[in-house]
Amino acid sequence: MESAYDFVVVGGGPAGCALAYGLAHSPKNPKVLLLEAGGRNADPNLRVDGQRWLTFTNKDLNWGYMTTPQVHCGNRELDYSRGLGLGGSSAINFGVFSIGARDDYEEWARIAGDDAFRWAPVQERLKRLETFHGALPTGIGTKYASPRTSDHGSSGPLHVGYPAECEADLVPLLDAFEQAGYPLNPDHNSGNPIGMSLLISSAHKGQRSTAQDLLTPCPENLTVLAEAPVQRVLLEGKRAIGVEANGKAYLASKQVILAAGALNTPRILMHSGIGPKEQLEQYNIPVVHDVPAIGQGLRDHAFCPLVYTRTEASTARHGFYGNQAAMDAALQEWKQHGTGPWTKFATTMGIGFFKLERLPSSDEFKSLPEEEQRYLNSETVPHYEIFTHFPIHWFLPGFRNEDLNYSCLLVFLYNAQGRGTVTLQSSDPNVPLLFDPKFLEHPFDRRSAIESLREVLRFTRTEAYAKDTVSTLAAPKSDSDEDLLEYWAQTIGSSWHMTGTVKMGKPGDADVAVDNDFRVVGVEGLRVADMSVVPVLPSCHVQAVAYITGAICAEKLVKDYGLE
Repeated sequence: MESAYDFVVVGGGPAGCALAYGLAHSPKNPKVLLLEAGGRNADPNLRVDGQRWLTFTNKDLNWGYMTTPQVHCGNRELDYSRGLGLGGSSAINFGVFSIGARDDYEEWARIAGDDAFRWAPVQERLKRLETFHGALPTGIGTKYASPRTSDHGSSGPLHVGYPAECEADLVPLLDAFEQAGYPLNPDHNSGNPIGMSLLISSAHKGQRSTAQDLLTPCPENLTVLAEAPVQRVLLEGKRAIGVEANGKAYLASKQVILAAGALNTPRILMHSGIGPKEQLEQYNIPVVHDVPAIGQGLRDHAFCPLVYTRTEASTARHGFYGNQAAMDAALQEWKQHGTGPWTKFATTMGIGFFKLERLPSSDEFKSLPEEEQRYLNSETVPHYEIFTHFPIHWFLPGFRNEDLNYSCLLVFLYNAQGRGTVTLQSSDPNVPLLFDPKFLEHPFDRRSAIESLREVLRFTRTEAYAKDTVSTLAAPKSDSDEDLLEYWAQTIGSSWHMTGTVKMGKPGDADVAVDNDFRVVGVEGLRVADMSVVPVLPSCHVQAVAYITGAICAEKLVKDYGLE
């Protein structure tokens, strides 16, 4: 039995670290415990900026999850990686720091009935969390990026921004998009992401930033325990008093807050007797409180790639990735000076968020609920995303050395209407849940996937892009509905943006598990603050939203307990 803390936070990812940071730095210095299932992730070599795409393959840093067979994706089981260790998924993700659309947050506030989630206060919280390094890479003019100082923070613990140098073909590619009629956006993190932008990354001076940076330096009133996986919440009746981790009890005099993520938080709740009654009874878990919504409502973004070999003069990728000695020398330079090619290749990209003109007139769109149609038609909410310069050669089996001069465009499916599930498969709390995102099951998702891929194919055929294309490495057979959908089914991947499995909303709604103060309905002393509670699927890569979620919960707790 561990002596009581004021607050026990479970999970050392962006949400948990932002929560612990906010609580521990409140004026009255409450005693905070942060428990992380994985290790401390202290090796600086895990933070090489250009190798951010490979960190997830380190089995010590990854829960190693997979989906169930996806019925509409050739019954494939898809990678469902989650970060294990301090930093959580921010230590293994691809480093995209995008915050979404201001209308995402207005919708969150509407669903939750709480102005705390509106865009204006959210932006102020983001500014307090980040230090934005807005100096543009060498050779990049303000035509391609010109963020306003007023939209960014300058003194937060999380360092984000642009690299010192970009790959040679980035500006020509941005120009090709502009010539094809895609508007340029000077800053995708202004609240309006629509347009093609220079990517802002969670990295600075060649080094990845992770949620662990919020814990450095660690205040004396914050205790961080790694390798402490939590199996269940400890309850007295329907009041949470602590958690159990590997047979040891950690008590909280004020609140237990779960921030273990959209896949692991429902597991802890269910094995604590909080969740759908039928599932708990099936696995002989005593039912403390029946909450049918827990484990329902899983949403995620998905993507597929388009890959083309390019003329040798248009990219320098082959000279680096095709030369092991060059990559080894670059790694030594990074270790010694934090500079060199590993701070250039695959460290910044073009990222674009766009509307599909034809989508709102489709039958699939018109069949959506009126509130959803209104939200999707909001000014700043995109229908799909284009992502450039993805290092696909690390992901495609059998990629040939001679094809390394290539261009890869990822097409992201947004606003998925399908609702997946995370469900029990064992009475053992250390066994993961079953994860079924139900990709492409909903008719709208199939229509949106078809139209977004068709639009990006159109771009690849424009003169500005096609003039440097030598051959096709990965693309649909044609732009018919059938071939486009089949290509999605055969190449789809999860974006690891799992959301909504312990959904926030107004108490009494059938799909709600927590209220707008993050309190689990029907249980005292227990809150959830991670992507599982977010009631919208944000128009972005969601690590920034996870930070925001933890920060808002911390603010509410500080106010509730008079810690100002």
